[in-house]
Amino acid sequence: MSTDSSGTDGNPDSFGLEVEFLKALVRVPSDNPPGDCAPHAEVAAGLLEELGFTVERHAVPEPFVKTYGMRSVINLVVRQSFGSGKGPTIALNAHGDVVPPGEGWTFDPYGAEEKGGAIYGRGAAVSKSDFATYTFALLALKEKPEGLDGTVELHFTYDEEAGGFLGPKWLLEHELSKPDYAISAGFSYAVVVAHNGALHLEILVRGKQAHAALPETGHDALEAATGILNAIYEERARLYGITSATPGIGSPKITVGLISGGINTNVVPDRIVMRVDRRLTPEEDGLQVEAELTALIEKAVAGKPGIEIECRRIILAEPLRTLAGTEKLVETIQKHAASVLGEVPPATAVPLYTDARHYTAAGIPTVLYGAGPRSILEANAHAADEHVRISDLGKATRIIEATLRDLLKA
Repeated sequence: MSTDSSGTDGNPDSFGLEVEFLKALVRVPSDNPPGDCAPHAEVAAGLLEELGFTVERHAVPEPFVKTYGMRSVINLVVRQSFGSGKGPTIALNAHGDVVPPGEGWTFDPYGAEEKGGAIYGRGAAVSKSDFATYTFALLALKEKPEGLDGTVELHFTYDEEAGGFLGPKWLLEHELSKPDYAISAGFSYAVVVAHNGALHLEILVRGKQAHAALPETGHDALEAATGILNAIYEERARLYGITSATPGIGSPKITVGLISGGINTNVVPDRIVMRVDRRLTPEEDGLQVEAELTALIEKAVAGKPGIEIECRRIILAEPLRTLAGTEKLVETIQKHAASVLGEVPPATAVPLYTDARHYTAAGIPTVLYGAGPRSILEANAHAADEHVRISDLGKATRIIEATLRDLLKA
């Protein structure tokens, strides 16, 4: 196997096409929010069809889409069988929705500009790069199918930034796919076998408005919210003292990310809303953490007259846990990565959450592996000037191709 920076089988023409494929995807906005992602899905489907793939378009009904705060979702599935088709089915999952660009860019977020051996743009690293990685790895298999038996499926979905409930979870729950293994968008210098989860809670604090000249005639929702904030930050300090047994995860985390409320400067606030992010370690149970956090919040306002609170779950994303059978994926990827990268990527865990957890929740051994970033900080993922190194794109494509060939050996 070639170890140059070109694409599969060292074919520079094929790799040039792969780079242009990625650039075309980056140039189409798919920000979530607002989550109007159907137009990007149609562009991606057209590009896949130009490469000779049959593309299934699975549109999620609008009522369900709106439930998760989005406008449109179309999941794309490509199925390619080899040999008798009786071998394993391997799903390759990447998401096309991206966080909004934000400020601070020195490149056009949708320009897909190439500079210094990298492609810049929102989604270039997370995870439109793996639309390209997985597509062109599969294309290489399709062009040289000898000795293969089984099926490879591309699962290109569009709600990872909203929790993946309309993407992988939707496909699996509706029995549109039943893979034996899954590889999800990840890191070209690490095989991720576990990650943390997240609980997002909305806390609504209700009081009674009053004139600021007579605050004692009202019930100050912000004063009550201050007690909740103090309790949460005390909990943060306690959590820092806990270390997960899973290397790479660290401690559980809690953050108050949003606060809004009040009527005017001269009015006692009658309503405060807060959003809380609680990161879960693989050892924790999400429902138990939710119950404990809710109890902590209720205790913080207990006995305050005229104050009511309501805790509403926004997202509960369970951690990615390592299942039996995952070792086969890890060993195969590491073997081929060693020859392409010149190093063995570690099997590790990361302190974030992804769509991959939906596959393990369905009992499917799953790892994260793809074009990048080598690290989230290095690639500016979710930050200004996000980018993916073109060499990493080529290397990851060859590694995924070789891994699939091993797993599909007749």
